[in-house]
Amino acid sequence: MIDTGSTGFMIICAMLVLLMTPGLAFFYGGLSRRKNVVNTMIMTFMVIGVVGVMWVICGWSFAYGGDGSIPFFGGFDQIGCLSAANDMIEEAAGVPTAYTIAAEQGAIAVDPEIGATYPAIIDIVFQMAFAMITTAIITGAIAGRMKFGAICAFVVIWVVVVYAPLAHMVWGGDGSFIGDMIGALDFAGGDVVHISSGLTGLVLCLLLGTRKGFGMMSYRPHNVPFVALGATLLWFGWFGFNAGSEFAADGVAGLALLNTVAASAAGLVSWMIIERVKVGKPTLVGACTGLVAGLVVITPAAGFVEPWAAVIMGFIVSPCCYFAISVCKKKIGYDDALDAFGCHCVGGIVGGILTGLFCVPELSWTEYGGLFYTGDPSLFISQILGILVTIAFVAIADLVLGIIIKALFKGSLRVSEEEEAQGLDVAAHGESAYPAFIGLD
Repeated sequence: MIDTGSTGFMIICAMLVLLMTPGLAFFYGGLSRRKNVVNTMIMTFMVIGVVGVMWVICGWSFAYGGDGSIPFFGGFDQIGCLSAANDMIEEAAGVPTAYTIAAEQGAIAVDPEIGATYPAIIDIVFQMAFAMITTAIITGAIAGRMKFGAICAFVVIWVVVVYAPLAHMVWGGDGSFIGDMIGALDFAGGDVVHISSGLTGLVLCLLLGTRKGFGMMSYRPHNVPFVALGATLLWFGWFGFNAGSEFAADGVAGLALLNTVAASAAGLVSWMIIERVKVGKPTLVGACTGLVAGLVVITPAAGFVEPWAAVIMGFIVSPCCYFAISVCKKKIGYDDALDAFGCHCVGGIVGGILTGLFCVPELSWTEYGGLFYTGDPSLFISQILGILVTIAFVAIADLVLGIIIKALFKGSLRVSEEEEAQGLDVAAHGESAYPAFIGLD
């Protein structure tokens, strides 16, 4: 039967995760240049619309439909979410349904430990919010130079052919390639959310090329309070992101919540220490970035590790992301505009690897615990294999998709030099974030 406590909990968590994408718009908008803030923010808002529609049409089905017999793909049985919606309507009308049949068909979600259940219609919204924030992260890498129509077309296809199959491979249950066959753990999206989005951002920015003046001029955040506001909304929403991934109102959800706070706090402190040592003074943008890096690193491990391990993970991830952003980007020469790759992909990789070290055996979804506890490297190896498979799948799919979209847009994904120089707010959208009015409005 349906557990009302877990049902209410999952509704709240879904709402929290939905808040993250508008929050990311403020975070990215503040980091962008003044002439591109509207374009940067509308790209994340565009994702809300496009992913919301595609997820209902077929995204949910491709990710979580089917019987699990296909390791890379869900199925077509949940097209339009009809099965879950019909089951919910029948239950509301008092039509008796068989619990076991409903569970097998995905009509309800079941926690294997306590048997708590909630309607799958809620899980559709929860997972939709995951797809939204994942896709929105990509836009930070290509800010200031990609055609708006091209990124819209890319998102329409990407969420269906890349995100949904990857979600199935990790979270699809019995028969899923990464989660079941390889045995890699990903509590709330280290592989599915952060590595996939950050790596996709890197592929796109390589296809686009660098912005005008890259390497010769300094790009500074135009609105630091926007960055802080966005980071705050992300931090708040992330509690539903990680705690909700337990899918039940229980102790593990509480552990995930505590670990999320602990890792983000440690990441923030670690980043401020690095800035104090490297540049002589801590910055608010740096503190916000460290906060997000800490959230990223704990995402794959939130329900698997103890709080002391979460603190260590937060302290470790900031130096890794700082190095990727401040050193690797300059030396390699890729123009990841708002550091989607440096923060999310790098942080997700670090989190996945450290999960293989610190996973408490009793909390593991597999028969293996972390190397620190058991001395057995099995889980650690599985984590690395899962990350490598994710990287290979996403990189190849992104490259093919990017080339196709580029061909559809007359061989170029980026705006003209004149539009880039003018700023995409006016050139692409005909509006300015900070218009200078003459006279009365």
